[in-house]
Amino acid sequence: MRRLPSATAPQSSRRPLAGLACLLALSFAPLLQAAAPAALEREVNTFIGSKDDGNTFPGASAPFGLIQVSPIGEHYAGWRYDDPKIRGFGHSFLSGAGCWEQGGQVSVLPVTGSIGPGGDFDTDDAKSFDHKRYASAYTHEGEVGQAGYYKVRLTNYGGIDAEATARTRAAAERYTFPAQAGTGHVLVNLGQANERHTVIGSVVDVVGDRVVEGKLVTKSFCGGHQYTTWFRIEFDRPFQAFGTWGEGGGLPGARHGMEGELKPSGAWLSFDLGKGRAVTAVSAISHVDAEGARANLRSDGMADGKLLGFERMRLLAQQQWRQELAAVKVQGGSSDDRTVLYTALYHALLQPLTGSDADGRYRGYDDAIHRADGWTYYEYFSLWDTYRAQNQWLALTKPEVARDIGRSLLAIDEQGGWLPRWGYANFETNVMTGDPVTPFLVDLWRFGALEGRQAQAYAALRRNAFGTPPMNSRHAGRSGNPSYLANGFVQYDRAFPSKGMDVDPHHGGSATLEYALADCALAQMADGLGHADDAALLRQRGRNWQKVWDPQVRDEQSGFAGFPRPRMEDGNWYVPADGKYSPRSHHGFHEGTAWQYQWLVQQDVPGLVAAMHGREQAARRLDTFFAYDALVQAPLTAARKEWVVGPYSYYNQYRYNPNNEPDLHAPWMYTLIGQPWKTATVLRAAQQLFTNAPNGVTGNDDLGTMSAWYLFSALGFYPAVPGSGQFLLHTPRFARAEVALGQGRRLALTAAGADGRRLQYIQGVQVDGAAHAPVWLDWARLREGGTIDFALGSQAPHGGWGTGVDALPVSYCATPGAALE
Repeated sequence: MRRLPSATAPQSSRRPLAGLACLLALSFAPLLQAAAPAALEREVNTFIGSKDDGNTFPGASAPFGLIQVSPIGEHYAGWRYDDPKIRGFGHSFLSGAGCWEQGGQVSVLPVTGSIGPGGDFDTDDAKSFDHKRYASAYTHEGEVGQAGYYKVRLTNYGGIDAEATARTRAAAERYTFPAQAGTGHVLVNLGQANERHTVIGSVVDVVGDRVVEGKLVTKSFCGGHQYTTWFRIEFDRPFQAFGTWGEGGGLPGARHGMEGELKPSGAWLSFDLGKGRAVTAVSAISHVDAEGARANLRSDGMADGKLLGFERMRLLAQQQWRQELAAVKVQGGSSDDRTVLYTALYHALLQPLTGSDADGRYRGYDDAIHRADGWTYYEYFSLWDTYRAQNQWLALTKPEVARDIGRSLLAIDEQGGWLPRWGYANFETNVMTGDPVTPFLVDLWRFGALEGRQAQAYAALRRNAFGTPPMNSRHAGRSGNPSYLANGFVQYDRAFPSKGMDVDPHHGGSATLEYALADCALAQMADGLGHADDAALLRQRGRNWQKVWDPQVRDEQSGFAGFPRPRMEDGNWYVPADGKYSPRSHHGFHEGTAWQYQWLVQQDVPGLVAAMHGREQAARRLDTFFAYDALVQAPLTAARKEWVVGPYSYYNQYRYNPNNEPDLHAPWMYTLIGQPWKTATVLRAAQQLFTNAPNGVTGNDDLGTMSAWYLFSALGFYPAVPGSGQFLLHTPRFARAEVALGQGRRLALTAAGADGRRLQYIQGVQVDGAAHAPVWLDWARLREGGTIDFALGSQAPHGGWGTGVDALPVSYCATPGAALE
């Protein structure tokens, strides 16, 4: 979330799951197929998350699509469900990001009326071509948001139906004008994009009688670097008139326009509606050059030299989504439950975006053109968010995509000189803090996605963990490393120079915790690749969370003692101006407090438990954090009352924040201390925040991270410890589920009687028909497929499944001598 301004992995010694996999898959498949809708794309509700700062977009996109078509309104992210008017349909969007400047380039709107001097669009007045002025009202009645298809009625201009669909590199829009209109116009606005997405300059060219193309430079992300988007739009019929507009107004018949920052810029195309009320536009964009946009349109928007019709484009787009969504099949639950699940899967498959054009070319972080030959280059990496859930979902279910994602990150390192933190288009934004790329890539290594590139990846990660980019590099990297490597902590210094909006010393407390978590993940990779000295050192650094743990800090309201606390450059504890440090304050913690960040120590659970004065006290602290008693009393409603509610209410809080990433894993801390039934309670409560409604995503969806979290939560397993390859087991929401793991392998999960509206607890687990006592299943075993069967009951199994120390995973970076007592 972003605040608003203010080689092969080591193999397990466990028996693989493959023994019964084929037989189970064959016997299980008919049940699931009977329950799976024929058109899974219609199970998706793209309006989920489009309200209350979920920041998703309702329009059309392909899985990992380069282009998206969606409405633009007043909201900074592009669209909010209750925006009063549609300003246009943009052609580039991110799903769920928390920062502003998220696309909307090439704002297109169909209109009627006269264009000329003194007309409805007065060519003598450039303000007539402001999309805030000519925006149209619309109605939600009849509006459709499915995977790969969007439709809405514009109620101004006599009523115009607008539809959109999208393949990977090209999209199509169909505008059906009112019967009484003789002429329909399509406005192509280059000077404006999303509300806070500044256009620095633009060029537009009308080509022949069917094409408009050009480019625009925008400044993104969170006030970051400038980058260029080239576009081409080709219509299925000739326009009878055209013109361009700029700072001086409109010029009928003009074919070219060029304007600077914040200047009006665009073109209009006029169509004779006597020859048909519908106009179809096929569009493509590129971050490489004009020919890239043309090639993308030819590749995905044409066949045999002719434009694909809208219906053909929609059919192809939705067939692709149907195939992707069929990777998960479920039985049980309500219709709304299935819609929430498939929409979460949809959102988790939107990012990262395809960055290479149809010919394989892409613009690298050195601003040079490179070619991805036989693979897909991806861009837009919100790593601080996605390393916690979405990355693992893709590695688990889309191994070929995960391999190309890993290769893309290594290409960024080669061409830009450093690994990214939050990579936007072809530049590093330095948004967010910590070291997210390390757990992200280590997990890809663990899941086999870096095979053949392990040495390259380790070298890049080691450079990142042991150094700092030079001042002339755009990358900030681990900007807190000088202090961290010398002293074991990142100093808290709000005056530290920044290369972007964020820098690690501005949040020294949380940055230290993030570095330590990343070090422990990298230690496991070093160990697996035979770098014993590095592994030992990094393992020790994985316990650096202790450097910012102050045992003397007491939370006055609850009485708990011992919390993370930022340190100053001289090593002294940070003391606020009033002389009283509170673990509920925002000082030193990025988008959170010490209460929320104290759980970011899953690599050393015994050490954390010891610091919290034993397992009983750690459990009591978790109970307070989650308001556990209230959850038991009202599991369907307590979360909205007891937890952090607002999507940006990060600070001065002591309760669980389900809207943001720092404590996403916290429900499984119960499991890691031997109380898995409490994890089940928390997850049931949290799942109530995901609903079949526009506000049905908690907080920003953050490029599919919250949605991926929900998928794992609903299915019954979660990757809580980066680098470990361990998936912690918990109560599923559905009675039956099947997940395709790639390469023909499938994982079946059964939980007879599972009910998402009741508290249920695991009484026992069987894996491939054999009793399974541990609370986790590791990746080397999981990837073979097979079946996991959960026996559920209504009574919490105190002393039962998952409660003994021998059932818990061993923390790789455990504090020597510490034990779960």
